[in-house]
Amino acid sequence: MEEARESLVRKTYFADGGGAAAAPNSKFSRSVSHAYDELHSFRNCLRWMCLDQSNFCSASLSWLVFVLLALVVPGISHFVLACSSCDSTHERPFDSVVQLSLSGVATLSFLCLSRFGRKYGLRRFLFFDRLCHDSDTVRKGYTKQLDSSLKLLAIFVVPCFLAESAYKIWWYASGASQIPFLGNVLLSDTVACAMELLSWLYRTTIIFLVCVLFHLICHLQILRLQDFAKFFEVDSDMGDVLYEHLKIRKHLRIISHRYRSFMLWALIMVTGSQFASLLATTKPGAIVDIYRAGELALCSMTLVAGVLILLRSATKITHKAQAVTSLAAKWNVCATLERFDATDGETPTAAMMAAGGAGDSGTETDDAGDEEDELDNSKIMHAYAYSTLSFQKRQALVTYFENNRAGITVYGFTLDRSTLHSIFGVELALVLWLLGKTVGIS
Repeated sequence: MEEARESLVRKTYFADGGGAAAAPNSKFSRSVSHAYDELHSFRNCLRWMCLDQSNFCSASLSWLVFVLLALVVPGISHFVLACSSCDSTHERPFDSVVQLSLSGVATLSFLCLSRFGRKYGLRRFLFFDRLCHDSDTVRKGYTKQLDSSLKLLAIFVVPCFLAESAYKIWWYASGASQIPFLGNVLLSDTVACAMELLSWLYRTTIIFLVCVLFHLICHLQILRLQDFAKFFEVDSDMGDVLYEHLKIRKHLRIISHRYRSFMLWALIMVTGSQFASLLATTKPGAIVDIYRAGELALCSMTLVAGVLILLRSATKITHKAQAVTSLAAKWNVCATLERFDATDGETPTAAMMAAGGAGDSGTETDDAGDEEDELDNSKIMHAYAYSTLSFQKRQALVTYFENNRAGITVYGFTLDRSTLHSIFGVELALVLWLLGKTVGIS
């Protein structure tokens, strides 16, 4: 009965592009959110950040807060509150680069969040509607990662906000702004400082939130790949292996399609921001110190950290997905070696190879650290290498993996380690060219 049900699920998956009947007794089978589901705390956090767009009223409030804190307040801060007649320590010559960079990337992030929520909904966007088809290990690991995502968001946001708070409080407390737009200088400075800090906190939170959500979704695919690796530890059916890999590839294509525009434009905008910062700080007569360029440095670190979260998550899931090929090849080799007679002195079996390397296994495992897991390791498959599949079927499966490498792509370009090397080379060449034009480095 169980085999018949799994066969029906596979047929439904290939027929409708991945949809299947949900398990009736699983809480993950819900496709419609309610007030107290597993996303309750996460949804409350979005509501407090004014990013909830589940209905018309909350969406209107979300857009109103965005326009106020991401556009209006930075504009007023730059054109009205900037102190052009202040002393050298209170001047803000790089404020235009800071405000344009943060507001530009925050606008991109907010538009992407709005599109994700309007088109997919929170449950569907975070793939909670598909968890009913995964194992308990994947479900528990993903819900645990969801709970820690807010902590990860706070790790990036809070230090930046504290540093910005220290700078703004010093800037206003030392009397840099003297515009009593509320009738009293002290009250006016307090309100202006609070609004600028809220604007900074809001923009950095939106930027990091989109990056953390991408990291969360990629972690789900890593959990699925690690669960998929267990197929090679038992005598699995070739159809089951192919079905699961096709499902993982489909999910990776969905993630790539949803995030490709954001990743491309974020990389372009952050690159432009860094070059504008470099050009502004290296032009003749520019004075760079902690008072004038401290906020610019904090802005640059914030934007670069967000891009690094995206690139690291994408390259990590791509590396794990492509490691399936080496795992399948090792499985095929070990299964083939086990078919030889153990008394054959010329061809070592997997058991003999495992026994020969047992003495160094502890040291090698310690040296490898966290780099080895179920997908990418140097362990010999000896106990479970016996497979009822013929050599032709196993070789066909290995050939399929070699010619159907999965991973995160951006308009056809796979984000792997070689792509990162190319991006770094292009960025370095542009930096050296710009320095050659400004300070004469050749």
